[in-house]
Amino acid sequence: MLPTEPIGSIPRPAALIEGVQGFRAGRISQPELTALYDAAVQDTIRRLEATGSPVITDGEQAKHSFATYSIHGLENLSPDGVPISFADGHIRNLPRLTGGPFRYKTPADVYLEIAQRYAQVPLKQAVVSASALSLLYPQGGLRGYSREEYLDALIDEQEGEIRRCLKKGAHVVQMDFTEGRLSIKLDPTRRLLRSFIDLNNLVLERFSAEERKRIGVHTCPGADRHSTHSADVDYAELLPSLFELQATSFYVQLASEPHRQRVLKLIREHAKATQRIFVGVIDPLDPRVETAEEIRDRVLEAAEYIPPDRLGTTDDCGFAPFSDDTSRTRGTAFDKIRARVAGTALASTVLGVD
Repeated sequence: MLPTEPIGSIPRPAALIEGVQGFRAGRISQPELTALYDAAVQDTIRRLEATGSPVITDGEQAKHSFATYSIHGLENLSPDGVPISFADGHIRNLPRLTGGPFRYKTPADVYLEIAQRYAQVPLKQAVVSASALSLLYPQGGLRGYSREEYLDALIDEQEGEIRRCLKKGAHVVQMDFTEGRLSIKLDPTRRLLRSFIDLNNLVLERFSAEERKRIGVHTCPGADRHSTHSADVDYAELLPSLFELQATSFYVQLASEPHRQRVLKLIREHAKATQRIFVGVIDPLDPRVETAEEIRDRVLEAAEYIPPDRLGTTDDCGFAPFSDDTSRTRGTAFDKIRARVAGTALASTVLGVD
């Protein structure tokens, strides 16, 4: 059938969230916390496989967040970095670099190896984009460590992370680019967006055309608690630049868009013939579980604009990109994924896709 893949995160079990809090308070040991992470990964993979999804993730159970997993625990960071404001008023702060040199602490291939112990189907691995982490460098600069030195180290770190994931057998590596739409809100001139595209391409261009067939990019307006950070930004401001990224697969939030056909027309206009589009057919922020028939109809709508041989389905975003987000339940997330798989199968039959 048409390819269908998740984005990444699944809400963490209550026992894991409580365990993380207990570890921070000194009530449990590191081995005990590690055992909780391991149990959550194993359970998540088992339940994702039970949905029938042909590609799964580890649910990002052991990640602090989709954006900070690789740097969490570094000593040369301060918590008072760039604030990300969400529509409901809450704020997430990126950390701020306080000095060099810069290195990842826990790259994504570490999480991939753990998940591979349990998975029986292909695993995809999400990675934070270089452009997101570029925001860690303070605008005022750092004495003895230039922005150029930082970006060179960052590009090297991400190339190594992606390359190891590919070498270790990831089905695909997905670069999370949620800051793409946000950048236009931060800088309406789009110079910041242009710098983000250029920076990410410096990473992507280090890979061969064959390797880039297994590299994708995810875009969405954020999804945290019950809110987004940039859904009010017109997709038309982002999509022409998005498809300049030297990746093969694009995972595009669409289910929660109020004017899906307009966005699909933009995709048809700007996506390259070599790029596959995974359209979002599930809205993680909506507590209602979509029906398979709704998913089918959304896929058939997309097929009017994107040829079936370049079409796939996905979720608009992860279900809990930040580890403390409890606004959605695990059961709802698995039910929605099950509906995506079933609805994609129904659409595939209608489209005659084997």
